[in-house]
Amino acid sequence: MDNQNQRNLILAVALSALILFGWDAALRYLYPEPVKPAAQVAAASASPSAAAPAEPKHTREGGLMNPADVAAEARDLRTALNPATRVAIDAPGLTGSINLVGGMVDDLSARRHTASLEKNSEPQRIFSPAGTPAQHYAQFGWVSDGAQPAGSLPSATTVWTAPAGARLTPQSPVTLTWNNAQGQTFTLTYAIDADYMLTVTQGISNSGAAPVAIKPFATIARTDKTASLDSFNVHSGPFGAFDEAVSFEPDYSDLTEKGEITSPGKVNWLGFTDVYWMSTLIPSKAGGTSTFRALGNGLYRADVIYPQTAVAPGQLVSRETRLFAGAKESQVLDRYEEAGIPKFGLAIDWGWFRWFEKPIFLLLTKLFELAGNFGVAIILLTLIVRGVMFPVAQKQFASMAAMRAIQPKMKALQERYKDDKAKQQEEVMALYKREGVNPLAGCLPIFLQIPVFFALYKVLIVAVEMRHQPFALWIKDLSAPDPLHILNLFGLLDFTPPAFLGIGVLAILLGITMWLQFKLNPAAMDPMQQQVFAIMPWMMMFIMAPFAAGLLIYWITSNVLTIAQQKYLYSRHPQLKVQAEKDNADAKRAKARDK
Repeated sequence: MDNQNQRNLILAVALSALILFGWDAALRYLYPEPVKPAAQVAAASASPSAAAPAEPKHTREGGLMNPADVAAEARDLRTALNPATRVAIDAPGLTGSINLVGGMVDDLSARRHTASLEKNSEPQRIFSPAGTPAQHYAQFGWVSDGAQPAGSLPSATTVWTAPAGARLTPQSPVTLTWNNAQGQTFTLTYAIDADYMLTVTQGISNSGAAPVAIKPFATIARTDKTASLDSFNVHSGPFGAFDEAVSFEPDYSDLTEKGEITSPGKVNWLGFTDVYWMSTLIPSKAGGTSTFRALGNGLYRADVIYPQTAVAPGQLVSRETRLFAGAKESQVLDRYEEAGIPKFGLAIDWGWFRWFEKPIFLLLTKLFELAGNFGVAIILLTLIVRGVMFPVAQKQFASMAAMRAIQPKMKALQERYKDDKAKQQEEVMALYKREGVNPLAGCLPIFLQIPVFFALYKVLIVAVEMRHQPFALWIKDLSAPDPLHILNLFGLLDFTPPAFLGIGVLAILLGITMWLQFKLNPAAMDPMQQQVFAIMPWMMMFIMAPFAAGLLIYWITSNVLTIAQQKYLYSRHPQLKVQAEKDNADAKRAKARDK
């Protein structure tokens, strides 16, 4: 590929990146990250009458946006989490409690993940009780076809009985009981593992004189106030696996429009997902009817209703359902899949290119284990990528040298056959063949970097393992944008500029290294191309500024390595360096003449 065509390719790639990633940047501007919880509470206290927005904006990660909701959530939790009516949950992955009223699992926090970067931050809350602004909970019970007398089945207001001193841990399951005084005793037995999985066994024993016909059910209900942003490349909302195929749909707006959607095929699991967290029901193999429902006022529900069961006198019948509520840690999900939950590892929305994104993620985590720092792991990943592509870069430079050498012959052919383009192309291709030149060699490094760059971009978005991972100095979260911006004097002023003006230290370094990289290349003779490539580094600086710091670190490192690589290869091919310097000098003279 000649120099002009190579530049055209670079321009096309850059513009494609602008379109693809610029859309994401626009979404980040329209849907900003929430302010710190402490600031939200303070703001709510100052204006307690603030009205909640009719259509709450969603952040990339999720969470309450309205300061009044944040204050109300803190206040309501203090009331709702009364220890006298709860059984504590104490496991390595989860902490919280089970509500004896309704037997609901409505208080869960992920111990391995903090709510914010603050040193005293609490664990990330997953479930909140019904009626609170961030309500998100699971309920297990029974329904009938209407033949059962009123009050014979437990409901959301039923007060269950727990053993004295009960505490749910991986070593100690807890059984709640309720007797309807009509001969039936209902039980809910909860077990928990070391990660994020609860197993709930619904039992009914019938000591009455007549059979009882009932249907066990399991539900997850939640509000969309805490939903993460549902974007074109990461789904947020209802999802599940049906007939062992993962479906990232519908979204909340679809469900609101239709009212309810019955899932297609046999349900393997279903529930709700955010970027980093999810809550899902995994029914027993007997299956049942699974439905997503819009309950109004921003409330949604996923439920599984099992087939009706007749419980004869003297019989005990039970049904087991598993509940996952926690972080979408890749290794944890993969272990559950290996243990028999179909496609559970694909609950992370890797997208179409997971065949490449997952290996990049696994390599990153291995490098993290070695380095102890994800920022260093990203730099090591860049070194590996550039090292693998170095032989390709050598061939590229050799091809450029060969292309330079045959330039006089090409110009002669172009002049000879200027009126016959077909013949001209035929002769040029014959020249390439005689001289052993591959015009496409210069494209390979660019094409090979695109999937790595996109894979890292997606990993930084969807992998909870990258969340809140520090690098060094002011970079406290590699999955978030650079917090130091020019407009707030690099953190001295207490405000965050909008995304499109948030030019930080890393973005400036990106622009400078890209500019230096372009300076080493031969200048384009076309004035328009010169102008485009003169502004390209600074345009990309603005485009990339709102993106994850880890992505900018990758690109900056790649630019620095490319500059070093170019200098080295120029030393191996001095004729290219001389020609590049001549081209740049000619371009400057041409520019001066135009002025």
